[in-house]
Amino acid sequence: MNKNILVIPGDGIGPEVTTWGKAVLEKIATAFGHQFTFDEAEMGHVAIESTGNPLPDETLEKARNSDAILFGAVGHAKYDNDPSLKVRPEQGLLKIRKELGLYANLRPILLFDELLNASSIKPAILKGTDILFFRELTGDVYFGEKTRSEDRNTASDLMIYHRYEVERIAHKAYQAAMQRDKRLCSVDKANVLESSRLWRETVQEIAKQYPEVETEHMFIDNAAMQLIKDPKRFDVVLTANLFGDILTDEASQIAGSMGMLASASIGDGTGFFEPIHGSAHDIAGRDLANPLASILSAALMLDISFGLKAEAKVIIDAVDQVLKEGFRTNDIADESINPYKVLGTKEMGQLVIKFITQSTNTQ
Repeated sequence: MNKNILVIPGDGIGPEVTTWGKAVLEKIATAFGHQFTFDEAEMGHVAIESTGNPLPDETLEKARNSDAILFGAVGHAKYDNDPSLKVRPEQGLLKIRKELGLYANLRPILLFDELLNASSIKPAILKGTDILFFRELTGDVYFGEKTRSEDRNTASDLMIYHRYEVERIAHKAYQAAMQRDKRLCSVDKANVLESSRLWRETVQEIAKQYPEVETEHMFIDNAAMQLIKDPKRFDVVLTANLFGDILTDEASQIAGSMGMLASASIGDGTGFFEPIHGSAHDIAGRDLANPLASILSAALMLDISFGLKAEAKVIIDAVDQVLKEGFRTNDIADESINPYKVLGTKEMGQLVIKFITQSTNTQ
């Protein structure tokens, strides 16, 4: 298989973690006889610094010509501390999603048993959890009209959805549910928001086309509570952009850390694969970042974009083996872990590569 992969390291710890996402893809290509050609581009704060644009035209052109994109993170404290700045790193991320038609964000909550104690939630509640989130990406309040009064004392953001936006992601979520436990929970706020009433109405219509799937509708506030109270009740969760952003960050506590969660943004063309953690500038350059989410994002790429399920499983199994043998990064370590087994970014990445090598050499 010949594929062109664009790597966009981005800001903060992005370059550190994508190094290892790329490395496992290279190792898989060698082991299975594939040819992956890599290119690199800028986006976010680094792009603003060098070009004045969070998504340079060159990056967008490379993205359009690639088969898949491995992304790190965008963001910088400079923008967090000055809301008045008009050009911001996150604008690049929103624009590339829009330009590539990446309307569905898939976030699997993959729980490794070895990390049950890394979460703040009781292990008995967590064990057996397996959730796949479908978060709509190109509509909602993030893309609606934004206004600010002349006196700067009043602001508004338009929460807007079109029926076709709900239909296309609902179909993808139901198709996934058919391959899993045939349960889907659609999350909205239809008791208050008109956009959520359109969302629920549309999902109810789509559900008729998938009679084998048990459909549940849940308000966002209840869903946020149930996700912590009883995460095993969920299989596929379908929700809008804002609600999905919040719920999936909450769900990171199920997996023990944001450093463990991969995601895929897909549409009808090039897929975009990234860890859900941010740029984490406070630990950037200190060899402290957890590379496993980027590595698992590479596995998602192999599975979803390229259909290489066996190769994806090799990566997941290597991560599982690392955890089974007691190795951790700081964000997923607990008091029971021997200090010498708490690794930095580089050592953790090297260890995953080692186990992939061992596995593929015995096949």
